[in-house]
Amino acid sequence: MATSFDGLAAELRGALSCPVRFDPGTRALYSTDASNYRQVPIGVVLPRSEDDVAAAVAIARRHGVPITGRGAGTSIAGNAVGPGLVLDFSRYLNRILDIDPERRLARVQPGVVLDSLRSAVAGHGLTFGPDPSTHSRCTLGGMIGNNSCGTHSVAWGKTVDNVHSLDVLLADGTRLQLGATSPAELDRLCTRGDRTGRLYRELRALRDDAGDLVRRSFPDLTRRVSGYNLDQLLPENGFHLARALVGTEGSCAVVLGAMVQLVPSPPVRAMTVLGFPDTYAAADEVPRLRGLDALAIEGLSAELVGVVRQRNPGSPALPLLPGGRSWLLVESGGADQGGAEAAAKRIAEAMGERAESVIHTAPARMAALWKIREEGSGYSTRMAGSERWSGWEDAAVPPERLGSYLREFDALLARFGRHGVTYGHYGDGCIHVRIDFDLLSSPGATEYRAFLEAAADLVVAHGGSVSGEHGDGQARSALLTRMYPPEVIDAFERFKTAFDPDDLLNPGQIVRPRPVDADLRLLVAPPRLPSRTTLALHADSGDLAAATRRCVGMGKCLNTTGGVMCPSYRATKEEKHSTRGRAHLLFEMLAGRVVRRGWRSPEVRDALDLCLSCKGCKSDCPVDVDMATYKAEFLHHHYRHRVRPASHYSMGFLPLWLRLGQRVPKLANRVLAGPLAPVLKRLGGIDARRAVPELAPQTLQAWWSGRRPIADATTRVVLFPDTFTNHFDPQIGRDAVAALEALGHAVEMPREPVCCGLTWHSTGQLGIARSMALRTARLLRPRVDQGLPVVGLEPSCTAFLRNDALELAPHDPDVAALAAATKTFAEWVEPTCPQWRRAESGPEALVQVHCHQHAELGFAADQATLDATGTRARMLDSGCCGLAGNFGFERGHYDVSIACAEQALLPAVRAADPGTEIVADGFSCRTQLRQTSETEPVHLATLVARALDVSGS
Repeated sequence: MATSFDGLAAELRGALSCPVRFDPGTRALYSTDASNYRQVPIGVVLPRSEDDVAAAVAIARRHGVPITGRGAGTSIAGNAVGPGLVLDFSRYLNRILDIDPERRLARVQPGVVLDSLRSAVAGHGLTFGPDPSTHSRCTLGGMIGNNSCGTHSVAWGKTVDNVHSLDVLLADGTRLQLGATSPAELDRLCTRGDRTGRLYRELRALRDDAGDLVRRSFPDLTRRVSGYNLDQLLPENGFHLARALVGTEGSCAVVLGAMVQLVPSPPVRAMTVLGFPDTYAAADEVPRLRGLDALAIEGLSAELVGVVRQRNPGSPALPLLPGGRSWLLVESGGADQGGAEAAAKRIAEAMGERAESVIHTAPARMAALWKIREEGSGYSTRMAGSERWSGWEDAAVPPERLGSYLREFDALLARFGRHGVTYGHYGDGCIHVRIDFDLLSSPGATEYRAFLEAAADLVVAHGGSVSGEHGDGQARSALLTRMYPPEVIDAFERFKTAFDPDDLLNPGQIVRPRPVDADLRLLVAPPRLPSRTTLALHADSGDLAAATRRCVGMGKCLNTTGGVMCPSYRATKEEKHSTRGRAHLLFEMLAGRVVRRGWRSPEVRDALDLCLSCKGCKSDCPVDVDMATYKAEFLHHHYRHRVRPASHYSMGFLPLWLRLGQRVPKLANRVLAGPLAPVLKRLGGIDARRAVPELAPQTLQAWWSGRRPIADATTRVVLFPDTFTNHFDPQIGRDAVAALEALGHAVEMPREPVCCGLTWHSTGQLGIARSMALRTARLLRPRVDQGLPVVGLEPSCTAFLRNDALELAPHDPDVAALAAATKTFAEWVEPTCPQWRRAESGPEALVQVHCHQHAELGFAADQATLDATGTRARMLDSGCCGLAGNFGFERGHYDVSIACAEQALLPAVRAADPGTEIVADGFSCRTQLRQTSETEPVHLATLVARALDVSGS
């Protein structure tokens, strides 16, 4: 940070009641959004109140520092980054202030998340119409800034069509309430002698001078998002200054609050899925659908569906598609099921034999199909081994021109030797595409600019808009001269100047733009640090730089409900504790310009400290960011040849300490629960509030060594005695043995100590972890060579053997053989279910799926096995339990660990009926439940043993 800004930081901290951050880590975090651009801010303010906003703007103005407003940071045009002061409204200014269901209005602060508003008004049968794919984290302020649209724009329009009034602050401190203005009110306002009067006079003059020009020059297009909404100044639109400010991307005023309009939401939905031979055929038929009261008309390509099929062959959406190589998802609604189905049938009948069709009414099926569409931007960034980028992301043409536009656009891609997958809002002619631009070299950047200019000319030739949804930003503002005549560009300048004559608010957006090929993130911040990794990082060919580029900033990790990712963000609401934030910090660490000291970076260390290594991002992130692996790699380098935190020695070496303690388990338990416990915890870096789990009187392996295996078995199987089952919960292992033997399997178990290496891996001690994995693979190789499966009971260890061990020792044949032979208990037992399935229904149970199982192993076999036991199981969508191996035990993590558990898991357990079983296969999950509730969790192996009327006791 330049010394000249010390005074700015000090003045802000003295005047504001909110966080003011000028540290390198925060500046790095806010240097990019979901676009291709990077501008490092001077500092970041997270205002708690409107007074904080006003004070921050006033101080920035005195220092001549530009201001950029920011919501969730999911803009793909570069309009949420700037070189000055960033105001992040999402953290605190996020309250819904009033809901008026009678007038169908809601008053919100700019940081309100769209889904929060939709949830709040759903009980009134209402919704907010615009719904971009980032609806679970995007903010109303950001939507107003970008004039967002979304899936249902064919029914409910853009954000501009749904804004009633705005409360705004100008850069000079003037505060205004803006909305529609009657002629009489306009005349009265223009007579005022203050700043407000001058603003209205200038805007009225602009309207009078440019009105006819706007009528002639603005394309007749529902998805015209590019440029300023000068059409809202026209008399026929009520001189609506609030709507004129929608889509200004924070370049004219700071939005302090908004009154938005709500629309009735059909209580029942249906979806007609139409299959076509190709994308062009699908696009050609869109006009036929527009008069059928569809709520949404969305397009999917065969390439996008192919990515889903490759990444998730078991996706429930795939069997729901009719034949074809391009599909339209057409949603209809009704007051009841019959009405929705009738509307869907009308759509199918209108298409006749032009398309194959299928109608879905089950909410789960429709949700599965919408997931493909909503996560398309993530799925399409890594295809056919290439990295693909936004830039030409959301151009729009009249729907009747969509087919011809797509044909010519694909020809343009071919001319430039580029590839992209098109999908999106076909009903409004708005197309999303990620293209394999070369953004790593100067010649590539030059070609990028040439492509954008040619694409702009193409879309304008079809009567379209260079932006149809996400605003212009740096990606498209410089292209506006290709869409509008010079007189309109001059009118945009006058509009901007009327509001912000000193150009302090988000400069470079829409008017006086920066070049589209300037500030390209990958080009201006290439890695200076060697980025080859110790781990194999197969997905990115061993290159951490490529791995950090996976994150394109769409921010699914900012979701606060559903799935696993990202538990630490959900607990803290801090950007640096999100998957996106950590990926961006690692990127900046490699670049070495803002985040310095390389692998010794304290900023990266602190951000990764609260990463639970849950691996939720590996499955939940649309681009497969694997932060647990990146954390292990970072810790390996960060502490290399240095003293490590105490917990790395206590928890990292846990398997060895347990082997020592198991010689005298009763004594070990007494010591760890007695007067010396606080001292031992402090020395071991363990939180004082955590109880150390008791060692079992006898290990699983010791019990096994004293028994005789069955003689009349038909098959042999190796049961893997993982550290946690072996030392803490051997009864689970005994039940597994009993169940497997009852099913006719001869169970074998290694007598030597075995360990996958997980605890060393998670603490970044990769050398020891590799040695452990190699040793275990060598010990088990003879049995593996005999074709024996290795069945795991602990999900984290099973996942490690199957996946992470391959990252540690990618070329070792023993490790590869063991990975191929490793099965979960459910995967081995599930094929036998027809032989012993219980006909009667058993007890009700809640199921906490271990994070690593969610991310890497899947739960289908477990679900089938649970069903066979007669258990009436309900899977909790509860995310991570919060303990996550060593994480929840480490000093400084307890509060976050409990906060994660309180997100959904513990409330669900407390709300369960008496006698409800809690199924938790993971030792961490069971430990967290034991230490925070009265329940005693049960493992699937125990449930199977009960169903078979056997026991390992």
